[in-house]
Amino acid sequence: MNIAVVGTGYVGLVAGVCFAESGHSVICVDIDENKVNKLKQGIVPIYEPGLSEMMQNGIDSGRLKFTTNLKEHLDNVKIVFIAVGTPMDEDGSADVQYVLAVAKELGENIKSYTVVVDKSTVPVGTADLVKEKIQSLTSVPFDVVSNPEFMKEGAALSDFLHPDRIVIGSESQVAEDFMLKLYEPFVRTGAPILCMDIKSAELTKYVSNAMLATKISFMNEMAQLSDAVGADINKVRKAVGADKRIGSSFLFPGVGYGGSCFPKDVKAIEKTGLDNFIPMKIMKAVNDVNADQKLFMAKKMESVFGNLEGLLFAVWGLAFKPKTDDMREAPSLVIIEFLLDKGAKVVAYDPQSMQVTKDFCLGDKITYADSQEEALNGADALLLVTEWNEFRTLDFDLLKSKMKGDKIFDGRNIYDKKEVQSNGFSYYGVGC
Repeated sequence: MNIAVVGTGYVGLVAGVCFAESGHSVICVDIDENKVNKLKQGIVPIYEPGLSEMMQNGIDSGRLKFTTNLKEHLDNVKIVFIAVGTPMDEDGSADVQYVLAVAKELGENIKSYTVVVDKSTVPVGTADLVKEKIQSLTSVPFDVVSNPEFMKEGAALSDFLHPDRIVIGSESQVAEDFMLKLYEPFVRTGAPILCMDIKSAELTKYVSNAMLATKISFMNEMAQLSDAVGADINKVRKAVGADKRIGSSFLFPGVGYGGSCFPKDVKAIEKTGLDNFIPMKIMKAVNDVNADQKLFMAKKMESVFGNLEGLLFAVWGLAFKPKTDDMREAPSLVIIEFLLDKGAKVVAYDPQSMQVTKDFCLGDKITYADSQEEALNGADALLLVTEWNEFRTLDFDLLKSKMKGDKIFDGRNIYDKKEVQSNGFSYYGVGC
């Protein structure tokens, strides 16, 4: 099947690469000429495990191509995925101007029946806007489909190729049949394809992310309570998660969630509720708790030291989660800015996101180490923010030889408190 994917950001690029990997002919479109030229050379603009190799396979096979010109390829494709950005407006709503810009171009240029698929995360009702825009510009038949993505950064290829479920929102049996044929290779292990109306599909993505964010904020708030009363949230989490009605996933307390999805989608569903006179009280609380949680460990550090002026902190991990270089809404930025405002100095190490942090976030406000070991030199304390695998095992002899202080602040509760203390260090976790 011939497919066009408009937008080569995280969603669009992964989708295009995976469709090509499954045997389809894919043209990926982006208005950024420099980015497209790099993609043609096999240069991936984001870090995602396995993506570079799979993309190169697609290029070498001839099934994956890149262009800045959508118009010249529309005669050869039957399905066009819109996967452009939907950034958050000041009021929390998702900005769909780029989605509608693609719709306009399609309306002006399609020559035969086309299935137009909203792959971007968009508010309920966006498909109607896309349909209206295209209809206003052409009499050529087309259908609009909602097909939200559910990929996790750091595991996107696996999530796309082996999904838990695929959601298709459509008003047309013809369009639905196209989508079922397209996704058939991905569900041979029994994962369901859930066909529904368009608005339900659009809402599904927001509700899914809102539920996951709610579990995180709930457990983080319980971690704060645990810290206050002297309980161990790790023991509480395991006992609560053993209840099959609750489950153990997303019950890990930490320094708050970040990234491009949860913060934006929680605020977007809150705004959608307000627009429809349904105040999203839980969503507001989820967002507020997450904002507070990003400062929880920083304030604990201030409480332990009393005065942070002149102290040097080694920070392990900058990205909002492991296996990505994504710094959007990263808790590390809030924590580091707090430390800097208090007069502390920071030296940080992250396996993938240091250049992004330097170029777009913190600049030269902090020092960037070449290794996790180098970051420890002369540090008064170690702060673990992002739980990369290489940070999970501590070499206590190394820590003693390099650090000035003896305090470890574990922002993800990945270390064993008793082991840390038995090796002569003070341990401070989240709710334990």
